[in-house]
Amino acid sequence: MRLSIKNLSNSIIGTLAAFVAAGLVAVAVSAAPPAEEPLRDSSLLQALIDMGQPGQVIVPPPGRYRSHLKITRPIILDGQGKVTLDGEGQDSVLWVMTDGATVRNLRIVNSGSGHPNQDAGIQVRGSDNVIEDNVIEDTLFGFAVEQSNRNIIRRNIYNGRRLDMQRRGDGIKLWYSHNNRIENNEFRNGRDVVFWYANGNLFKGNREYGGRYGLHLMKAADNIAEDNLFIDNMTGISMMYDTGDIIRNNYIAKANGTVGVCLSLKESSDVVVENNDLMYCATGIGIDVAPYEPDSTNLIRGNRIAFNDIGVSFLNDWKGSVFTGNLFTGNITEVAIYGGGSAKRNTWDGNRWEDYQGFDRNGDGVGDKPHRLFGYAGRVWMDVPNTRFFKGTPLLEVLDFLDRLAPFSEPILLLEDRHPRLGTDKTFKAGSNLEPKL
Repeated sequence: MRLSIKNLSNSIIGTLAAFVAAGLVAVAVSAAPPAEEPLRDSSLLQALIDMGQPGQVIVPPPGRYRSHLKITRPIILDGQGKVTLDGEGQDSVLWVMTDGATVRNLRIVNSGSGHPNQDAGIQVRGSDNVIEDNVIEDTLFGFAVEQSNRNIIRRNIYNGRRLDMQRRGDGIKLWYSHNNRIENNEFRNGRDVVFWYANGNLFKGNREYGGRYGLHLMKAADNIAEDNLFIDNMTGISMMYDTGDIIRNNYIAKANGTVGVCLSLKESSDVVVENNDLMYCATGIGIDVAPYEPDSTNLIRGNRIAFNDIGVSFLNDWKGSVFTGNLFTGNITEVAIYGGGSAKRNTWDGNRWEDYQGFDRNGDGVGDKPHRLFGYAGRVWMDVPNTRFFKGTPLLEVLDFLDRLAPFSEPILLLEDRHPRLGTDKTFKAGSNLEPKL
């Protein structure tokens, strides 16, 4: 049963409440909008939500509502693409404070600007909710999800408030929230998408543009990020102090900020990074004391690391990463180790190197001799931080060329791949199967 309601008196609300409490109606209200919608009061809508029975559908009349609505019952709030909730620049616009509710097809705008309260389009404080097909604009945070589990957040669009990067809010923040599914959303011009102390979450099929960290995993565990696009962020994915995460089949490109890393691992352990495209960044993969836990390993396999300034960088001489089946092509520097040392304590096996100098006489697709990468005099920019400004300048390039031609001193072996793979970039399978349109 559907109700068409334009204006309700208190007595009508009381009657409606009796029907709703008895479970006799699904609440749906509709009205033709005027040419210019005023900002409506939302007290009636809040009353309908408060009276709703589990699973009942509430469809507000089309229009724009001043809103700090709170959903405290497992109802279905459906804007049908015709309802705007306006926070009037104060606090968060919508709160989901129950388990098992659904929020869909709303436009949510104009939150407050307070970072201490994380003023957001949607605040979630419950589990097993579904939040889908909403548009969130001009809000500080998109979603703030705290101590909430097994929620589904899918097919939403968040376009952050135009602020300096350090003043922006996050597209979505998970805090102590586990086993959520974040799928097929679009995040633009926020700060981060961040998982704090959040375990077992799935981040799949999302698109992230114009932020600081496309995805930031902080002291998290066992999360999966797959089939996502991260483009034009300062850093694509950053993993810090986390364990057991899987990063696969993502396209990460054009991270060219001050850090400019497609994928960063800092003190992260037992991570799998596979079948990703890591392209057009200052650094493809940046490694800082990772893996961190004793006897742990990070597996980096089947990735296309291409057209970066540096393919893989190590902050120091560290161990415990396994590189296999990766395609290194078009990078200015394939591997860099800062502060001296080498990358020999890691495993390098079966990668495809653009600058491999050897043959495959038996045609098995594997080079007849190992691929060895040496450091020459030109690597001074790795060892002396103040000289990094001059990386790529004619002076250092000439110095490096002359040292390769007639070494001034014994070159340093940085790594050895005993079974380098051959073949063209097209025939050597590595990277994601995504085809983004840049």
